[in-house]
Amino acid sequence: MGQPSSEAMTRPLPEGRTHRAGGPAESALSKVPEVTALFWIVKVLTTGMGETASDYLGRTLGPIPAGALGLGGLVVALVAQFRSDRYRPWTYWSAIVMVSVFGTMAADVVHVIAGIPYAVSTVAFSVALAAVFIAWQLSEGTLSIHSIRTRRRETFYWATVLATFALGTAVGDLTAGTLHLGYLASGFLFAALIAVPALAGRYLGLNAVAAFWWAYVLTRPLGASFADWMGVPTSRAGLGWGTGPVTLALIVPIAALVAVLARRHRAAAR
Repeated sequence: MGQPSSEAMTRPLPEGRTHRAGGPAESALSKVPEVTALFWIVKVLTTGMGETASDYLGRTLGPIPAGALGLGGLVVALVAQFRSDRYRPWTYWSAIVMVSVFGTMAADVVHVIAGIPYAVSTVAFSVALAAVFIAWQLSEGTLSIHSIRTRRRETFYWATVLATFALGTAVGDLTAGTLHLGYLASGFLFAALIAVPALAGRYLGLNAVAAFWWAYVLTRPLGASFADWMGVPTSRAGLGWGTGPVTLALIVPIAALVAVLARRHRAAAR
């Protein structure tokens, strides 16, 4: 999943030279990580942490101050990411965490403050994501994350990531609340669904780029559903651990795994 197609294995460099994708020249320009099993694990953990962190900040500070804090953190993280000349694990994953937090806030604001049902916001965020994909494809001719080597493509990439987080949040709340599945059942549902693109790519010939983004969208409701199940009160069919403690508990493995990724990245660079 997420591996480059045979057509993308050789690409022109700005100087007119060509190289194998993933080779030293491309790695020097890459702004996103290699897609490995560890990538997916960290991604799911950040989605869960973003969900509970958003809920905790919203209850503690109020929706508007929490939203302002989330937006400020997102701007700082994305500025650092865009200013970086290549993929740097701590910078990249800090941006993902802040997108997770703010994406949750955006979806919740649409429902809680604007009063828009999750079914409607799910459709709206789906349309927004489709619009970003269409604009990206028309502009760049590819949606592959292996081509994130220019400022414009990186802008499309992060717009897509933000849209997937907002959509995933709405979908997770739709299944857990509107459809009355609850958080635990929703988590198992998305755990089963996320295996579909992997199997379809392996056995049915699903395009690798389509399989990647399909799975990427599903990581959001997958992580968020289990995190909500751990954090919400028992009266809402949760474990009642609290969103604050769950957030802190998820930060620890995220930091540990990003440290592993950073160490591997330094070793590969050497």
